[in-house]
Amino acid sequence: MKINGTPYRTIWPGNDGQSVVIIDQTQLPHRFETVTLRSVEDAAHAILTMQVRGAPLIGATAAYGLALALRADASDQGLANAIAFLAKQRPTAVNLRWALEETRRTVASLAPGARADAAFAKARAIAEDDVETCRRIGAHGLSLIRTLSEKKKGQPVNILTHCNAGWLACVDWGTATSPIYQAHDAGIPVHVWVDETRPRYQGASLTAFELMSHGVPHTLIVDNAGGHYMQHGKVDLCIVGTDRVTANGDVANKIGTYLKALAAHDTGVPFYVALPYSTIDWSLASGTEIPIEERSADEVLKMHGRLPDGTVATVDIAAAGTPAANPAFDVTPARLVTGFITERGISPADRTGLLSLYPEQRETAA
Repeated sequence: MKINGTPYRTIWPGNDGQSVVIIDQTQLPHRFETVTLRSVEDAAHAILTMQVRGAPLIGATAAYGLALALRADASDQGLANAIAFLAKQRPTAVNLRWALEETRRTVASLAPGARADAAFAKARAIAEDDVETCRRIGAHGLSLIRTLSEKKKGQPVNILTHCNAGWLACVDWGTATSPIYQAHDAGIPVHVWVDETRPRYQGASLTAFELMSHGVPHTLIVDNAGGHYMQHGKVDLCIVGTDRVTANGDVANKIGTYLKALAAHDTGVPFYVALPYSTIDWSLASGTEIPIEERSADEVLKMHGRLPDGTVATVDIAAAGTPAANPAFDVTPARLVTGFITERGISPADRTGLLSLYPEQRETAA
């Protein structure tokens, strides 16, 4: 996707062949900066502090982080230590452990001297696969938007999304936004209601930023306005991403997704979840088993923004000493989800629907 007319991905190998470069998403939308990762500690810090975020991008970064670790210590113990270290940085997004396991399987049987290069190659393959997977998600989701556009006789299709499941959450294209970008690029009129997504404002700071950069019409709204617009017929479709889907179709996504699904269910608005195969956790039977990350209370109590003089600062928004809770995700039951948009097609949001797309998982699904 493009920023100021220049195509970018969210992560790419450094020119020296020994490092990895990322877009520092904690600086957006006020500054566009890149950071070079040179060690497993750098990669872990990027994941933990959300310089990179979004399940697919976390997975790709973890794979590159493991490759960086093997540059320093390619022994069996070094491999095990690096995987354990990276895996604990973010507990909810299943792509993190998936990418580490994929890379481990690639390098475990190799001699230590061959492991680092093989791990870098695997990380690049994971990143390229994510780009193609997200493109295909968009191609399938495009059919939903095209059908709605035909029903509306060419009037803009109004789509509501929550948090950021855009190209900044992946390597390119995004999951929830891929159908939107492909519809826009195909000349189908679309308009996106962008939830601000408290407490980190990833809708306001990331989704709005990337939609504006690509020229997609959109409007930023406060999180609690979505139900209002649904009641008044101003939302045709909801599409969100996810950090983990369990075998029965329950969905873990950014906190507040459950409330949007409830509003959509009550008003008859279709509510779709866009996801790649790597985000399905076949080992869990339901969403009650998903660990929910509790993040720092500072994310609730403070706000990051640009002051009138142009400086960027963090300010308190509550009285000193105010306690705050900060669960990063909630779980939306499958019964509230209209369907899944995947790289293999669209399915009902239940075990049968998922297995219709991934029949090879019948023996392993919980």
